[in-house]
Amino acid sequence: MTKRLVLMLFLCNFCQAEELNIASIDWCPQLCSDTEKRGYITDTVEMIFRDSPFKLDIKTYPWSRSILLVNAGEKHALLSPAKIEAPNLIYPRNEVGIQRMCFFTSKDSDWIYRGIDSLKGQHIGIASDTSIQELTQFVADNKQQFQYMPYNETYIEQSLKKLKANRIDTFLFTYNTTIYEMKKMGVLPDYKAAGCVSLAKVYIAFSPSPDLKIKPMIDYFDERMDKIKASGILSDIMAKYGLENWQDFSKKTKLVS
Repeated sequence: MTKRLVLMLFLCNFCQAEELNIASIDWCPQLCSDTEKRGYITDTVEMIFRDSPFKLDIKTYPWSRSILLVNAGEKHALLSPAKIEAPNLIYPRNEVGIQRMCFFTSKDSDWIYRGIDSLKGQHIGIASDTSIQELTQFVADNKQQFQYMPYNETYIEQSLKKLKANRIDTFLFTYNTTIYEMKKMGVLPDYKAAGCVSLAKVYIAFSPSPDLKIKPMIDYFDERMDKIKASGILSDIMAKYGLENWQDFSKKTKLVS
């Protein structure tokens, strides 16, 4: 531990912990509103800042509003974007997880994503403020094929309804969350994954506002995350949610930073 962080911890014994206000979303099993199972990313971040100079205050908002709050300096940090989703924010060295963006279809569909050419003629549901580098140009050139919906607690349910009503052919979202929510709804046998577009690191991203003193928060996060990644404890955290340690998956696959 650096001398500066040791001093911060020492001084914190004699002063009130500094608030670290975080905007989060309902994105189980990564970030959950459930009081018993808070999500593997929430569990990781809470472990990092336990007994630290910072007192966490994590509140859940819709995705678009979360980004706006952190960009505006009304919150210190955001859980948990890929860099391309919120490029104006400040990112630490360490990620807090990964996300796979995949297409989902009805079980009877024979369509599978096999690259840009396979998207021709498809009507595609997508969450607002979702940016996927591999599809950026295609989306710009083919806006009529995409139906944007706000990402909130009903996004997956509404997307499944649109699939059932043949209003879209497929929708795009993160693999773990979509499978998790379909299991909860009891509809997993009716739908299927139809190929993935990207695999990216996700982060606790900090506000660019000059009014906030975020550098000590970032330094503390990175130092503690280095230790947690080396300890193997992430496997225990992930096992609570029936998931493989994302570090192991990362070693096998090329990731977008």
